[in-house]
This record gives sequence, C-alpha cells and structure tokens, in this order.
Amino acid sequence: MTSVYARLGVRPVINGKGPATRLSGGRIRPEVLAAMAEAAGSCVDMADLQAAASRRIAQATGAEAGLVTSGAAAGLLLATAACVTGLDPGRMARLPQIAGMPGEVVVARSQRNFYDHAVRTAGVRLVEVGLPDRYAGAGVRDAEPWEFADAIGPDTAAVLWVADAQAQPGLAQLAEVAHAAGVPVIVDAAAQLPPSANLRRFTDEGADLVAFSGGKALGGPQASGILAGRRDLIMAAALQMLDLDVWLEQFRPNPDFIDLSRLRGLPPHGIGRPCKVGKEQIVGLLTALDLFLAEDDRERSQRWLQLLEALQARLAGIAGMATTILPGTVPLLRLDLEREAWPVVMALEGGTPSVRLDVEQHRSGRLVVNPICLGSEELDPLAGRLAAVLG
Repeated sequence: MTSVYARLGVRPVINGKGPATRLSGGRIRPEVLAAMAEAAGSCVDMADLQAAASRRIAQATGAEAGLVTSGAAAGLLLATAACVTGLDPGRMARLPQIAGMPGEVVVARSQRNFYDHAVRTAGVRLVEVGLPDRYAGAGVRDAEPWEFADAIGPDTAAVLWVADAQAQPGLAQLAEVAHAAGVPVIVDAAAQLPPSANLRRFTDEGADLVAFSGGKALGGPQASGILAGRRDLIMAAALQMLDLDVWLEQFRPNPDFIDLSRLRGLPPHGIGRPCKVGKEQIVGLLTALDLFLAEDDRERSQRWLQLLEALQARLAGIAGMATTILPGTVPLLRLDLEREAWPVVMALEGGTPSVRLDVEQHRSGRLVVNPICLGSEELDPLAGRLAAVLG
C-alpha cells in the first residue's frame, strides 16, 4: 500500500535536524493519534474543552490557568493582546489599532528574533534596551535590570523575555523590576522542553504568561502550543481567540475559565481568531502532555542516547569523518568532516532518501544529528546516505 505522502507526490525526509516546523515537527505517538481520532468523532463546546485544558495546564505548570493555542507564536500574539487590552471588550475590538492603550513591549536588544513578529502583530511597538557587547565581541555586558526600569513607562503593556540559559538579565530579576512597575512579563519558552521542570520554572520565577510549543519534544500536534499564566490574562487571551459569534445568553463558559461577571459585554471576533485550534489538537496536546510528564527526563534522554549510539556504530569506519556524542537533556551526535560541509549538506538533502541535519555549524565543518524525530528504522538509510556522499 502506498503512503499518503506518495499519493500526494510528496517525498518524506529523514529528519535528523529535530522538530523544526519547516520539517513538519516531530513524530506523534500512537496514544496521541488515537486520542485525536477519538476527539474527532464527537462535537463539544470549545469553551468547555478549553476550560478543561486550562485546569490540566494549571496542574502541570503551577500557573493559575492555561490555554491551548495553535503554536508558541500564536501564544505570543495572544499573550501580547491580553496584556494590551485586559478584559476590556472595546479594546479587544479595536486591535491592532492601539490608540489610547499601552502600546509598547520592552525587550532586550540581544533577544530580538524572527518570532517577535508575533508580538508586533498585536499592534505594539518593541522598545529595545541594552547593548549586547558580549555577542559583538566588544565587551562582556548585555541588558541590565536598571535599563528595563528606565524603559518602562505609562505606555508599557508588557516586558518580553526569551528563555535561554545565557539570557541577561535573568527572569527573576526582570520580573521583580517589571512587577514593581505593575507590568506583566511574557516568556517565550517555545523550545524549552525538556526538561519537564521547565513547565513550572518560568512561572515560579515570576512570569505572568509563558508560551510553549506543543509540537516539539513535548510530542503533541505540530499546530499546537501552551499558554500558561495569570487567570485574568488567560481569560483575555481566550476571549480574543474563541469563536464568539453567539448571543451573550448562549455563551455559558465555566466561570473559573471565563468569568462573565468581569466583562461589560462580549467582544467580537478578536485579533487571535486566526490562531484558532481544533478539538483534535487540544485533546492531542493534553494527551502528549500527560505522556511527557509520565516519562522521567533521564529515561527520555537515555532513549535518545541509545538511538545515537546505534547510529554512531553504523557510521564507524566512514573515511573523512569523526563522530562525537554530546551528552545533555537532548543528547546530540556531532559529525566533524575533513572537507567543506556545505556540499555534503546539499548532497544529503537532494538525494534519496533526503536527509536533513542540523547545519548551524557547517562553516566549521560540523554537522549535528538531533535524535528527537528519528526512528530506529531510519538509522540504516541515514548511515548509508552519509557513506555514499562522503565516499
């Protein structure tokens, strides 16, 4: 029987890059697929389903509430919109026109990236602080807490912090400064799982809203994500994403999720409406979250490590290449080539089967294999392609 991709004329790839969106994300476990198929067979009120998701996300993250989004970028848009409008339906109706609303989000200059376009989609302006001398090679300093304090003013809707081990200032310091000024902190933690402790870490350190990807190592559907945080902000985010083409009398959400007594009216479809998520994605994400939490970080890492060790054994003896396993929460296999790496990259991607690796270090003659999206049945063809190209 031909595969669905073959029938569509689409060529599958061997994904040694990791759960990148351009490579369709990660693999979904059978339990997640089964839950999604079951969810697809019935209809539910989406506000009820998101309310149930909120309770489960709150349990897993330690936040007050949660929302399943259509990805981490969607979470950033919804988080920003929530911080700008609060629970004012009039403001929700006007976005991305932000006249009369706080329209600035403060961020360290060193943390600007392609994904903050999702923040700007809400209509806000990013205010950069700090000079990243440590990256420019001109010094050791980066943004500091006092610079955020100076930049925060009456037009500040939120502070944005991109989760990274090297981020300066640290989240706890930044949250202290922001909260002293009455400003919420949004954390982009899209790729910060594993370890599972990160589900709670950012909330514990003072984040008001945290966005995670659902389709990376968490193992959920690719078009899914988690937004966790303060109950009032999650309510504002949900109201700007849900289908609200309904009479107020018909809209009866769980008050722990959306408290209608705090609203002076029901807003129209919000700026986050294009970010809608289906019942299948919500159920799949929650199932993946349970499976992720049920597996110990060490067990997960060991499973990936064994996969890389098996691949390393298959690559032994290939001339012109040395291999090194890099330990970590997500272990990696580094390939050090004795030739220019870019022609190798192009040959691997253009051949059959097409092999995609992490090529960030190709200028140094290094390619990296990430095990998250690899199946054991792909190790032989992957090794064969490398042997053919290098041989």
